[in-house]
Amino acid sequence: MVAHFAALKAVGESCRIPLQYYHNNMTGTNVLLEAMADNNVFKFVYSSSATVYGEPKFLPVTEEHPTGNCTSPYGKTKYFTEEILKDLCKSDKRWAVVSLRYFNPVGAHISGRIGEDPNGEPNNLMPYIAQVAVGRRPSLSVYGSDFPTHDGTGVRDYIHIVDLAEGHVKALDKLRNIAETGFFAYNLGTGVGYSVLDMVKAFEKASGKKVNYTLVDRRSGDVATCYADATLADKKLGWKAERGIDKMCEDTWRWQSQNPNGYANK
Repeated sequence: MVAHFAALKAVGESCRIPLQYYHNNMTGTNVLLEAMADNNVFKFVYSSSATVYGEPKFLPVTEEHPTGNCTSPYGKTKYFTEEILKDLCKSDKRWAVVSLRYFNPVGAHISGRIGEDPNGEPNNLMPYIAQVAVGRRPSLSVYGSDFPTHDGTGVRDYIHIVDLAEGHVKALDKLRNIAETGFFAYNLGTGVGYSVLDMVKAFEKASGKKVNYTLVDRRSGDVATCYADATLADKKLGWKAERGIDKMCEDTWRWQSQNPNGYANK
């Protein structure tokens, strides 16, 4: 079995450098699949994304929601790769593929020793908030304050990284224990949406630090609201997210406060 995590993954960045995203995310996956087939390995867990759904037509988003109306090159790379995987499973009945559609992974290991440390300026919300709170950056830019949400900022379904890891274990168990082949997709999310400013407030509570922010224009490719219905993952994989927003922020702050410069401390 192979679990494939590697990809470029920032929505905004993908709008600036789309060719790099298409080459890395799609060509790299195709080469991996060819290498697997050459070695008679046909069970595959794929790191997909809620961005395959595009602007949601209904909420919460189930796996039956249409895919393909993506708003960014990043989302398109995940959608196109899922289509490749579906075609592969149809053409060769030896393949069994589980595609895990992540919503928004955040958090860190409870030990404070493993966390998110982006190279350069963070492209995702939580590490940026954490770096502002710890004093590495002066202010958070909040992209868009005129979305049709309760406070005007984008709403997302944030999932603790440990819950996400446990989802992969469940997916691997499924492939290990069944003879069924084909393509299977599951949402990994909590089913609860929080806005950017909700996350800022929760992080201030967890850290006891003020998180300065500035409201700026929307970022290309962002949707207003997206959160999951993860019922199918519960039913088919026996997986459900167990950690809420407070735990996500507490664990992120433990990592960042113990490692203010990230892995550069080590």
